[in-house]
Amino acid sequence: MSDFQSPEFLKRHIQTTMDFYHPHCLDPNGGYFQFFKDNGDIYDTDTRHLVSSTRFVFNYAKAYEAEGKPEYLEATRHGLNYLRTRHRRDNGGYVWLLNKDQNIDETNHCYGLAFVLLVYATACKAGAEEAKPWIKETFDLMEQHFWDSGFSLYKDEISSDWQQTSTYRGQNANMHTCEALLAAYDATQETYYLERAKLLAKHICLRQAELANGEIWEHYTETWQVDWDYNKQDPKHLFRPWGFQSGHQTEWAKLLLLIHQRSPQDWLIPKAKALFDHAWTKAWDKRHGGLCYGYDIKGKVCDGDKYFWVQAESFAAAALLAEATQEEEYWDKYNALWDYSWSHMVDHQYGAWFRILTQDNKAFDDNKSPAGKTDYHTMGACYEVISLLTKLR
Repeated sequence: MSDFQSPEFLKRHIQTTMDFYHPHCLDPNGGYFQFFKDNGDIYDTDTRHLVSSTRFVFNYAKAYEAEGKPEYLEATRHGLNYLRTRHRRDNGGYVWLLNKDQNIDETNHCYGLAFVLLVYATACKAGAEEAKPWIKETFDLMEQHFWDSGFSLYKDEISSDWQQTSTYRGQNANMHTCEALLAAYDATQETYYLERAKLLAKHICLRQAELANGEIWEHYTETWQVDWDYNKQDPKHLFRPWGFQSGHQTEWAKLLLLIHQRSPQDWLIPKAKALFDHAWTKAWDKRHGGLCYGYDIKGKVCDGDKYFWVQAESFAAAALLAEATQEEEYWDKYNALWDYSWSHMVDHQYGAWFRILTQDNKAFDDNKSPAGKTDYHTMGACYEVISLLTKLR
């Protein structure tokens, strides 16, 4: 068994994942290829999604910051250039989905802009200093169009011409904006990014969670009331699934602890612990291992599939909780998540993680990394744990 609590193991694992993508994810005509089979074959060379375009930049920027390889910085700038020249539009918005020269979907998503903000900050901190003014540019764009001052949270979706705002409200866009704001603070040391991240965390994890028995529901109405029925007939929706998402409870736990590292508050550790513990109790699969994807309002698993990102975000949260609480059980859970992932989710033949398995750990198909995946979650989680373990040494 590998030493999952070893920074050296985690660094090696990150490298095997990077090797799956680099360098053949780089499209010499701009941006990155975004659809990969299990063996690394590219099965769609033309479709590009904003989420993948940004997450690849994140991967390369983090790898350059950690390893200092010039080709990683070059690949970071390669992706930044594509974001600026192909995804970004004249009105400040970003194309959500495109194919070659055709814009398929120009809807403005807060979720997408959160990743734009994240990668500008991450790239800047890693050494691509040209990205620094784009951090404020993106924050101001979101402030102008998405910030809902009445509820102090971000709206979710606006038309391509910025004229029509959807009535849907969601926690997921706010969660990733919180993540991006922490990165913006780390890159610039501007405190208003940290203060905004703290505000989002408080309103989602305390105010909104109070409407759902202390846990974080995904979907809300225009006035931020819980919408219990949104996508109930489409529980496997890629970005807006129905039910409590175990991985979002643990991902928020991780973010609360990252906020606590930067600006300690009394409520952060207890709430992170509660969110993680609820998710573990309801979603851990005692028979097949791993955390199931979703559970219903009664705490019963409603989607037993095993997603790669759920395990990754959860092991990062478990490690941070182990340090914050000094409770050994969280290292036990960290190791249990890694045991499961190492046995089932990690592809030891070709590298990277499988995206999704059935509840009993069977493959659905041989599509390892369709648009959206990129293993940003897995490598990002490893970097967080490496940072923690390095401080503890």
